[in-house]
Amino acid sequence: MNRKKRQPKVVVIGGGTGLPVILRGLRDKDVDITAIVTVADDGGSSGILRNYINVVPPGDIRNVLAALSDWPDLALDVFQYRFDSSDKFLAGHAIGNLVIAALSEMKSGIFEAVQALTSMMDIHGHVYPVANEPLVLNAEFKDGSELSGESEITAAHKEIKRVWVTPSDNTDGHEPAAVDEVIDSILNADQIVIGPGSLFTSILPNLMIRNVGKAVCETAAEVVYICNIMTQKGETDNMTDADHVRILNRHLGHNFVNTILVNTEPVPADYMDYQRWNELSRPVKHDFQGLRDQDVRVVSTSFLKLKDNGAFHDSEKVVNELMNRLQQSHD
Repeated sequence: MNRKKRQPKVVVIGGGTGLPVILRGLRDKDVDITAIVTVADDGGSSGILRNYINVVPPGDIRNVLAALSDWPDLALDVFQYRFDSSDKFLAGHAIGNLVIAALSEMKSGIFEAVQALTSMMDIHGHVYPVANEPLVLNAEFKDGSELSGESEITAAHKEIKRVWVTPSDNTDGHEPAAVDEVIDSILNADQIVIGPGSLFTSILPNLMIRNVGKAVCETAAEVVYICNIMTQKGETDNMTDADHVRILNRHLGHNFVNTILVNTEPVPADYMDYQRWNELSRPVKHDFQGLRDQDVRVVSTSFLKLKDNGAFHDSEKVVNELMNRLQQSHD
């Protein structure tokens, strides 16, 4: 009897611009993809929509849906289209953000809205907002001060000690929690991929939801962290790759990162346009002993793609390494 081989389950957790890059590379592989996306963004069109109609900020979710969709190019271009500033009423809004906001009202929540869009947009795999309500990111800085809101935290340009999330509507004092589908996907995964993305504002907001962090620590899957190539102003200035992992582990109270992908290809100093990519600071320094001290397996090679005078992860190289890791963990 011919039995169809089970596709390995790969769960990618994050937000921001790094997540769609990895998902685009994974969609053509023989894997069952689940993307778990942050809901704590408060900038741009997402922030405006959130302030007006109290929906989960849709920007990161929109980009993930577009990355995994089989829609023709024109349909995706319309979904991603952002009105320019001369369109006063709709200035800055992406059409996809408005569609997600509308469906959130129609379906009484972001989770069911995204499931409807998953079907409508011919999505490869699953897209799960990490929570079914908008969350606020909070930070305590090393000087003892505190701030709320992702954009405020980043703009403060102060050293962050720790972050946590609270519901934006916290009148009843409830604790945010992920829905069962999110937790089940983590516990049943063959590989968990975290990053690349802003450490404090794209990655940790997901892991700071108590049942998500618990599941990531308890899963039997290999947890792979894709370390950023560049440090980020106001978030990770002067941090090494080992510092990134140390902060992740400290926030969850457990050494849960099993493997790290580290780029060792130098970024040409004269190539970077730091005015255009003004959130970037300098290449992340390496501390391989610091990583080994945390029982992390280090995969160090060139993951670099130079594009538009910026330094990015090469989707193909990263995904090929993720597939190698999957193969090795199942041999």
